[in-house]
Amino acid sequence: MKTHTIKISDVFSPTPKGREHPVDGPNTGQRFREELLEPIFDKYDKIIIDLDDLYGCPSSFREEAFGGLARKYKSSKKVLGKLEFICTDEPPLIDEIIKDIKGAND
Repeated sequence: MKTHTIKISDVFSPTPKGREHPVDGPNTGQRFREELLEPIFDKYDKIIIDLDDLYGCPSSFREEAFGGLARKYKSSKKVLGKLEFICTDEPPLIDEIIKDIKGAND
C-alpha cells in the first residue's frame, strides 16, 4: 500500500486560514487542496494528514480543502476512504473535518 503523509504545519503553514486564494491570503483551503492534495490524490492508497502543531484550523479552510476535495471527486466516501487524520493536539478537529467532507455532497 502506497502511503503519503502531509504535516500541514511543516509543508504548508502553521496558520492555515480562509477559503479562496488570493481573496483570503496565501494559506487558504483552496491553495492547500489544489497544490498539495489534488496532485497526489490518485497516486497513493492512503494520504495521512497530520493536523498537529497548527495555530488554529478554521472551518473555512477545512471545508474548502477537504469538502472541496469531496466535491471534486463527487464522493465523500472515496475521500474518507483515502484520507486519514492525525491530531493529538485537538482530537475533536478530526470529527469536524469528517463532517465537512460528508456535508460536501449533500
